Amino acid sequence: MAQTHPFVLSPADQALVTQVETYLNQQTGLTANFLQVAADGSTRTGKAWLERPGKMRFEYDPPDKQLLVAGFGLLVYYDPDLDQTTNIPLGSTPLGILLAKHVNLNSAGVVVTNIQRQPGEDDITLVRKDKAAAGSLTLVFGTDPLELRQWVVVDAQGRQTRVSLYDIVPGGPYPDSLFQYNTGTSPIQSGG
Repeated sequence: MAQTHPFVLSPADQALVTQVETYLNQQTGLTANFLQVAADGSTRTGKAWLERPGKMRFEYDPPDKQLLVAGFGLLVYYDPDLDQTTNIPLGSTPLGILLAKHVNLNSAGVVVTNIQRQPGEDDITLVRKDKAAAGSLTLVFGTDPLELRQWVVVDAQGRQTRVSLYDIVPGGPYPDSLFQYNTGTSPIQSGG
């Protein structure tokens, strides 16, 4: 279960949080390739599009046909092997923190539960105060320059999924159709 009390921020921690908020609020969109490592150690790759506020699309490389789309207030996960679609309100997921219209890591609704620093990397772990049992989100930043490189989601069952971004290209706005659930062909042709 996720920690619900706030991590005591030192002045240096508070400066980092402010720097990260400024960085995230300046990001409007990006495309990237990604590597996802699931709790069982399995890996998948694909292409990601993120557009703030509230939009994300993860298309997995073939032969994987699963699809993860966030847009218009919902996170939709489609698994064709199970012929199952799962809809979750984006605001009840840890990723909703990252995709918020205005990222405020010291707001009444978000709690910083840990900060870890290592050479070249800063990690900030967050939970939604009223939904801490839903899991946590750790944002992993490269430090020179400051850049979001990875996030780690721990779900309500304690399962960890790590997503690493690479070949990051700032971009956007993207067409709304990209962030709508569609089991057919991709609305973005090659390269996106």
